[in-house]
Amino acid sequence: MKILLTTDWYTPAVNGVVTSVLALRRQLLAHGHDVRVLTLAGGLRGWQADGVWAVGSVDAGAIYPGARLRTPDAAAAVRALAAWGPDVVHSQCEFSTFPLAKRIARACGAPLLHTYHTVYEDYTHYFSPSRRWGRAAVRAFTRHIAAGCDAFIAPTAKVARLLESYGVACPVHTLPTGIDTARFARVDPAAAAALRARWGVQPGQAVLLYVGRLAQEKNIGELLALAQRLGAQGAAAKLVLVGDGPQRARLQAQAGPQVVFAGMAAPSFVPVCYAAGDIFLSASTSETQGLTYLEALAAGRPAVCRADPCLQDVIVDGVNGWQYRTPEELERHVRTLLADEPARRAMGRCAAATAARFSEQAFALQAAALYRRAIIQKQAARAAGKGLAVWSA
Repeated sequence: MKILLTTDWYTPAVNGVVTSVLALRRQLLAHGHDVRVLTLAGGLRGWQADGVWAVGSVDAGAIYPGARLRTPDAAAAVRALAAWGPDVVHSQCEFSTFPLAKRIARACGAPLLHTYHTVYEDYTHYFSPSRRWGRAAVRAFTRHIAAGCDAFIAPTAKVARLLESYGVACPVHTLPTGIDTARFARVDPAAAAALRARWGVQPGQAVLLYVGRLAQEKNIGELLALAQRLGAQGAAAKLVLVGDGPQRARLQAQAGPQVVFAGMAAPSFVPVCYAAGDIFLSASTSETQGLTYLEALAAGRPAVCRADPCLQDVIVDGVNGWQYRTPEELERHVRTLLADEPARRAMGRCAAATAARFSEQAFALQAAALYRRAIIQKQAARAAGKGLAVWSA
């Protein structure tokens, strides 16, 4: 198949959308498909190389940190990709590249699928002073996007239920993003030990690890409060926050000496960060799927995370970690793991087994199956419009 992926976010940016797109493209290419990407350039000048078309863009960080908006000059890229003639167009973002995806799909008569990566209800503080108004705007906007698509893809059942509650007009399929599980399982122990030393971890200390954006919706203050309580009671643990974001300065002002702000890590170095940790923590409830959870599990690290529907069948209480509902539960579960290293290691082995279900190979195979189904349905609808019959085996 000829497959076009469109996305506002692409490398060198680091986030869940980029991880998903890169994994999907890598595995689709490995299975013999012809895959091209339409994205935004990091400046006003567009470029094209190695199957990637990037159109010029301007900074939109005032709307959302790191965001960009495309310039009007995208016609050449649209013409080139429409002439290439994709069999299916798979959009990953709702803003700058979505209208281009829709234009190309219409020009080629190809089905347009869209993955809903972000629960925008949890991000209304970036664009609306009123949470109620923001949620209403998100619902209306999502229905508008769905009206232009042949199908939506939801990373989890949680997101699928949300989309259905919005009353979107197109079918919704659930397809979890996959990760390269082997990449997180194979890490040089010496590299992990060196990183622990750089973080100032003392012999006998455990590392409580968070990986992700330092932003309001991630609820990191709850982790800082935990670190403060553990430190006050002499627990041998250090909280390490890997990542950056708009709340870093405020969080640093709140943090005590038992907290390390490690900053951004290059994607190639992220597996070492997980290997240098002992217990993965997250207080976020804004995730659509939470790829960092899967990465931590793939690295063999038990996870203690805020209870969320997206974690159903992912974090199983007492098996590979716990889902907690109150700060008291968070502290109790962390203390249990700190006090029993053999149990912690056993749960880590269960964590790795869980992650194996979310490989990027399975992700791409399921995506390709959805593409084929969408192509057949598009052809059938077109034939029906012409009064023809379409047979499929």
